[in-house]
Amino acid sequence: MLAGWRLSAPASADDIAERARKLHFSSIVLDTHDDTTQRFFSKDFDLGKRNPDGHVDIPRMREGGMNAIFFSIWIDGRTMGPPAVQKALDQIDAVHENVRKYSSDLVFCRTAEEVRRAHAQGKIAALMGVEGGHMIGNDIRVLRMFGDLGVRYMTLSHFYNDEWADSSTDKPAHNGLTDFGKDVVREMNRQGIMVDISHVSDKTFYDALEVSKAPLIASHSSCRALCNHPRDMSDDMIKALAAKGGVIQINYERSFIDQPYKDAYDKVAGGVVAAMEKITKECGGDGECIGRKVKELETQAEASGALPHVSWERIIDHIDHVVKLVGPDHVGLGSDFDGATMPDGMEDCSKLPKITEALMRQGYQDDDIRKILGGNLLRVMEQTEKVSRELQAQ
Repeated sequence: MLAGWRLSAPASADDIAERARKLHFSSIVLDTHDDTTQRFFSKDFDLGKRNPDGHVDIPRMREGGMNAIFFSIWIDGRTMGPPAVQKALDQIDAVHENVRKYSSDLVFCRTAEEVRRAHAQGKIAALMGVEGGHMIGNDIRVLRMFGDLGVRYMTLSHFYNDEWADSSTDKPAHNGLTDFGKDVVREMNRQGIMVDISHVSDKTFYDALEVSKAPLIASHSSCRALCNHPRDMSDDMIKALAAKGGVIQINYERSFIDQPYKDAYDKVAGGVVAAMEKITKECGGDGECIGRKVKELETQAEASGALPHVSWERIIDHIDHVVKLVGPDHVGLGSDFDGATMPDGMEDCSKLPKITEALMRQGYQDDDIRKILGGNLLRVMEQTEKVSRELQAQ
């Protein structure tokens, strides 16, 4: 047991559900990674209405108590240069337009204080994260522009290496971060943009950890000790992340949280890299098409019995693993809704209260649950903002 952290006495089964509900719906429930942005370009999707498919819309966010969301800005990692910048700007604009369209429910936020203010007003805080450094077009001035437009984290790489950072799912080309990549991290610190190490190679992670003056986040990663996937973090990485104040936001994707599922999926699809390369090529990099193709593959495999079922409770296992490893101050929620295959029982964001109730049933203290639901990420935001002010004052 870690010093300074303890479980409270478990509540009785009679009152725990109601206590958990009150705690959940009074808390800031912040998800750091949602690919819903890709759906903004579909004529069949309306963020303001309950949709029959997908994972996120305003009615289901209200039902599930998700009141702070990072909309992910994503394009295929093989698109670089000016086209990458343009496609990123299109998505950034789409986020701002949806917030404007649904201003009675949503408010755009750039700081932790603005997120708290939105919560106090009963609004959903909308934020943005750029998923892949390739979208700056190898031009650090574009990073500054993204910051001005409200981007509050950037993932250093995506599925493929970019020009200056190695990915966890590509062959190493830079031995981690290049000198320019280290300059990017320094500029992110100066701009108040959180450094996200989900998707990066282990060497890139350690390089970024050494360079950054602000804590790092893993916006949507899980624990390699429980599921040996290259997108997950090892215990040593989690310890290093926590030692510098960072936080790992647990990804709900089945193959990231359950080893039997990952093993079976690798047999069905020939490995994560080969499967994604094939599907991405078929779809020409279109995000909605990729998601649909992945779902079709998994549905067929499940129907044949080739893929096992995965319970949503595996999410709790990963949260609990991090807490036992480094304490409750360094873990949060990064679902990958609308970009991944959810486990049984976590079909969409309306199911999020289950997480709070499960943690309470395991004896977690209310204050620690609030940290996991969103408080830890807000702390890192505040620390990043402080570093930015100090650097800009120099």
